[in-house]
Amino acid sequence: MIVMKFGGTSVEDSDSIRRVIEIVKSEIPRKPLVFVSACAGVTNRLLRIASLSAEGKKDEANDLITDIKARHEKLVEELIPSDLPKNYLRGKISVYAHELKNLSQAISVIGEVTGRSLDTIASYGERLSSMIIAQAMEEDSVKSMFVDAREFMITDDHYTKAVPLFPVVEERAKKLLLPLALNGYVVVTQGFIGSNGKGITTTIGRGGSDYSASIIGSLLEAEEIQIWTDVDGVLTADPSIVGAARRIRKMTFNEASELAYFGARVLHPKTILPAVDKNIPVYVRNSRNPSYRGTLITKGDGNEEGIAKSIAYKERITLLNLESSRMFLAPDFLEAVFAVFSKYHVIAHAVATSEVSVTVAIDDTSHLEDLKSDISEFAEISSSGGKAIVCVVGENIRYNPGVVGRIFSALKDIRINMISQGASEINIGFVVDENDIEAAVRLLHAELFANPSSQGSPDQLFD
Repeated sequence: MIVMKFGGTSVEDSDSIRRVIEIVKSEIPRKPLVFVSACAGVTNRLLRIASLSAEGKKDEANDLITDIKARHEKLVEELIPSDLPKNYLRGKISVYAHELKNLSQAISVIGEVTGRSLDTIASYGERLSSMIIAQAMEEDSVKSMFVDAREFMITDDHYTKAVPLFPVVEERAKKLLLPLALNGYVVVTQGFIGSNGKGITTTIGRGGSDYSASIIGSLLEAEEIQIWTDVDGVLTADPSIVGAARRIRKMTFNEASELAYFGARVLHPKTILPAVDKNIPVYVRNSRNPSYRGTLITKGDGNEEGIAKSIAYKERITLLNLESSRMFLAPDFLEAVFAVFSKYHVIAHAVATSEVSVTVAIDDTSHLEDLKSDISEFAEISSSGGKAIVCVVGENIRYNPGVVGRIFSALKDIRINMISQGASEINIGFVVDENDIEAAVRLLHAELFANPSSQGSPDQLFD
């Protein structure tokens, strides 16, 4: 069995969905289990509906609901020729639109959006796309079966960022999904959404479709996990910044995890984790170019080629600078600092320390003033926003000390606010002003990936 996940751009319109069906048909002998996202842009519109409703802008919210309804009705018209299923899907779309309008009305009365209501509204994108795609497969003579992810992806009650309850998910998946796949059905389900123990809809965070697919692939011990998107694989840089970004043929789980964490758009940060546990290979492929093999992500064999693999960046970073001369050499200084971070559930993405000062890079500023107030009781603290972390990732960075000099030589004209090397020793990160992101990424790419000799190995690693 294999797991195939198709992102929003892979199912954005009827032509895209037809391509997806052809891709799935080519893998039927391998018993595919298919996860689909909402059509491109729909989740953002759903979240906008929630926001507008809370602001009392019911007419604008209703206009968006009408647009979403019309978009999916158009998909049904173009993909489903048979009258009976076509009428059924039209009816479901109308019911969902009515439910959305009721939710919008309720939010507008209350004047605020709770995490629970936000999850319910956000779930409609996947619920709409998946039922249409499953039926489109049936219409194309694919023996398929739609299964609502809320029946097996059981989570806790942490709305908008729910955590799957793995023992329960495993039990449900083996009961609901595995028999269907083994009996020749192409199972179509949703990523991103689940439900708690009471059956209330939850989501596991934006981009969570990759994570959903990886979880089920791991629990069912799939042969491989395929992540289908709109690029040819994992690239050496963001192609919107570097037009000559190159496709990486093969990389390790560690490299992919670091890149995802530091902002690489092609993978959700948690995608790789379940696959690592069972050593399941992950492919990142392009649904618009299915003949291309994409990027293979595996455990690695310790003989990886090249020095660096890719450059990623994380925007909207704020730097916190802490100083406390009265805690000079005090062993509990860092403990006190990170106790405050833990209190407000703020993640430190990079840290630089000395005996009397600490600089921390964060992206969650929702509790910034509270955090600063608590820390000011034992240290002087200042903050500066508008920053970004730029990160160079590669397994062999640790074995090539000269690469550090090359990186900072390339960035000699860029103001660097902070430098940090990850504990894994396979990334070098630094904080720059946000308006320097593009220049920094282009300079680094020219230095590290412009020609084969820049990687110290034959040009067999990139396309």
